[in-house]
Amino acid sequence: MDVNARIKDLLASHPVLLFMKGTPDFPQCGFSAAAVRALQGANASFSHVNIFEEPELREALKTYSNWPTYPQLYVKGELIGGSDIIVEMMKNGELRELVKS
Repeated sequence: MDVNARIKDLLASHPVLLFMKGTPDFPQCGFSAAAVRALQGANASFSHVNIFEEPELREALKTYSNWPTYPQLYVKGELIGGSDIIVEMMKNGELRELVKS
């Protein structure tokens, strides 16, 4: 499977997906840590991909999303944004509504 097909498959398979540096239990940058805290604060059930484990996907996703930084949050296959956007949405209540099951 080529990398773009893999990205599409991941997005189709996980309603709330965070591409991040590290894992939710061990984030490897402050922005990924902030995104995880915001999602947890919104009681979101989410999946994650550690981009450090998949360098080809890490590079391809930047082009796929037209978003150059990580983390990247997708809900129902749609890019929501990075850490700042995720945290702001949690603060104003939008994130909780967006990630409701």
